[in-house]
Amino acid sequence: MKYPIGIQSFDQIIGDGYVYVDKTGLIYRLVNEGKIYFLSRPRRFGKSLLVSTLKCYFQGRKELFKGLAIDKLETDWAEYPVFHIDFNVGDFTLPGNLEARIEETMAAWEKQYGRSDTAQTTGARFIHVLHQARKRYGRRCVVLIDEYDKPILDVLDTGYATTVDGERRLLEDRNREILKSFYSVFKTADEDLQFVLLTGVTKFSQVSVFSGF
Repeated sequence: MKYPIGIQSFDQIIGDGYVYVDKTGLIYRLVNEGKIYFLSRPRRFGKSLLVSTLKCYFQGRKELFKGLAIDKLETDWAEYPVFHIDFNVGDFTLPGNLEARIEETMAAWEKQYGRSDTAQTTGARFIHVLHQARKRYGRRCVVLIDEYDKPILDVLDTGYATTVDGERRLLEDRNREILKSFYSVFKTADEDLQFVLLTGVTKFSQVSVFSGF
């Protein structure tokens, strides 16, 4: 037997014949009994594998789930527009890295679904993309965000600073403000959302994402 040590891709685990402990019955309940979730667990507790599994499920990749519990539960296997961002990638102790990570991701989504002529903020651009994706697919969108809080945890209580419009700011506060704008879309774009999952280590009350939910 091959054990998937360090492998976080559901596609690779199934495709390469690694051992997989079947929890897809629970995933089926997750997606059918609720809409917005926050999963708080320490690192290395399988959060990224869960996100990968959900991504494959919402992409309608039925062949990957053959023989698993969900294969007998799901009858539709519809394909949804999936928006996935992984904040595990990147060193957010460097000023500008968070903005660059979000901008790269947003630009890729806009290339696929089109950019608004009027939206200027990250939040407004994200809302536009979600709406356009729903119109194209005829289905609501799925948003999967892994380690939503890493850009804050990387700089928490470090004293690292940056300069914004000539003013010195703690990087911790700056990253929190950027994420607040990015995550604030969930309340406004509710009618375009089918399912949302954020994973992270802790719940930051001042990021507005939870009040938005």
